[in-house]
Amino acid sequence: MNRVIAYDRERGTITGGPGLTIAQIWRTTLADGWWPPVVTGTMFASLGGLAAMNAHGKNNFKRGTVGDQILAFTILVPTGEEIRCSREENSDLFHAAIGGFGMLGCFTSVTLQLKRVHSGLLEVEPIVCPNVGHMLETFERRKAESDYLVGWLDAFATGSSLGRGIIHRATYLHGGEDPHPELTMNPASQELPPRILGVFPKGWMWIFLRPFVNDLGMRAINAAKYLSARMHADEHTYRQSLAAFSFLLDYVPGWKLSYGPGGLIQYQPFVPAARAHEVFSRLLRESQRWGIVPYLLVMKRHRPDPFLLTHAVDGFSLAMDYRVTDANRKRLWRMAAEFDPIVLDAGGRFYFAKDATLSETSVARIWPRESVDRFLALKRRCDPDGLLETNLLRRCFGERAASAHAED
Repeated sequence: MNRVIAYDRERGTITGGPGLTIAQIWRTTLADGWWPPVVTGTMFASLGGLAAMNAHGKNNFKRGTVGDQILAFTILVPTGEEIRCSREENSDLFHAAIGGFGMLGCFTSVTLQLKRVHSGLLEVEPIVCPNVGHMLETFERRKAESDYLVGWLDAFATGSSLGRGIIHRATYLHGGEDPHPELTMNPASQELPPRILGVFPKGWMWIFLRPFVNDLGMRAINAAKYLSARMHADEHTYRQSLAAFSFLLDYVPGWKLSYGPGGLIQYQPFVPAARAHEVFSRLLRESQRWGIVPYLLVMKRHRPDPFLLTHAVDGFSLAMDYRVTDANRKRLWRMAAEFDPIVLDAGGRFYFAKDATLSETSVARIWPRESVDRFLALKRRCDPDGLLETNLLRRCFGERAASAHAED
């Protein structure tokens, strides 16, 4: 289930099994001048997972979600039928299974349209932002001339520095701008270094990080990162490989282990552009007031998409990584419950791939009843016996999902 089924070098289309990873795709296609147009922060996500969650990347404002790049797929539903879907064929199932978190069936193949590239490098520009308002304004001002935009924020900063951080803006190189494209598009040149500082295996890195993954350590790391960026703010842009820019999470395998046995949850609201400053500022201040500050904050710009249970809005997301401990677990879930109405009152949404706390009541406010009813009607059709069920389905669609099957 993880092989390339078909690859058209001329048209830049690839069909793979649901277990085919982003890494396998670009290692197959880059030398021919094709790159996956939307990638996550790790290259080890699979096609099936990307489609099921309708994943997005640092260029959502430009290219949309992974679902926007999917030309067609085949899906095996619990009735035993294998169905081919596209925008023209079984369109209702196409737009529901993408982002349907695996509740309608199992993808058996996915066909992607790739992006033509002329170099294995990106032109990267770091932009220092003194607060969250400046970052939001910079995103809006620079998005038309950018291929990628991603912001990092310091959640410990307060006052006029609330939400200070750094944007990394990147653009593709045009034909002729890379003097050695045959070298930079060689997959071997894209591989991430196996060792930190050329000495320590990167698989050990989480062990060195763990003593710093606490409030005091992360406050110091965040401050040092921001101040270092300010010191080098006048430096010019630099070139970075596609893989190095895209797959930061793969620099430290097992990085989640540095959070300790409780791990982490990510609270990621998607908020319309007009309300983003207000909502994000409030969430940052409330996190500080609760004494549970996210250790990593990442901002992205988004655009709407046509999928039935889409998380996307014409606005921004803020991915907030919270460490979970025995001492803070109950308070963290209570805090998230208080955050939900702040986001929902602003017309915001949430993303099932990152959700651990959303309630059925909140889900009912995000998606119109008609959309949820259409999704559950498709689930009855594809899965009449309710064989596919997860904690997420029970938590977010519990009574309505159960009653839908009971009606049959």
